[in-house]
Amino acid sequence: MREKGALLVISGPSGAGKGTISLALQKDHPSLRLSVSATTRAPRKGEVDGLHYHFLQREVFKDLIKNDQLLEWAEVYGNYYGTLRRFVQETLEHGNDVILEIDIQGALQVKRNYPDAVLVFIAPPSKSELRSRLISRDTDSREEIEKRLSCAVSEMELARQYDFFVINDDISRALKKIHAVITVEKLRPRYHELFITQFK
Repeated sequence: MREKGALLVISGPSGAGKGTISLALQKDHPSLRLSVSATTRAPRKGEVDGLHYHFLQREVFKDLIKNDQLLEWAEVYGNYYGTLRRFVQETLEHGNDVILEIDIQGALQVKRNYPDAVLVFIAPPSKSELRSRLISRDTDSREEIEKRLSCAVSEMELARQYDFFVINDDISRALKKIHAVITVEKLRPRYHELFITQFK
């Protein structure tokens, strides 16, 4: 039997750099497994079902909600997003760490449902830089960008409910800080229960 894994939740305003950070963390931590979220939105250009998201019909997603098969779910920008409970639970039980890259509403749900989850808020260095990032990635309309910028104001207020706060002004510096978070978290006694109990 293995020690239980840790659940790391990464979130922040759209355009803060969550995806880049998540990919880098997975490369640096072989035991870290990404939980692929389910969504009802249409795939963007280049997105692959099962790799970037599980793209589901609204009826299928609602069945998951009804049957309590989601660790968290939320409606964001008119679409549903959620985390498949079974994958997270089984991965943690097998001793692997799990990273969730999800929206802020979902992250706070996870914290309520799984208090041991570690929430890391990724913030952009400024509102103007956030606008530049959203424009340069060329995936949203001008109207959608303005909507995301407006949401970022209220999302930043919710950062106070997170365990850690990282400003992503430089990807290397941001990653070093999150590596430190993971190192400290894995030193907690709850991840060493088997080792502790062997002394009984």
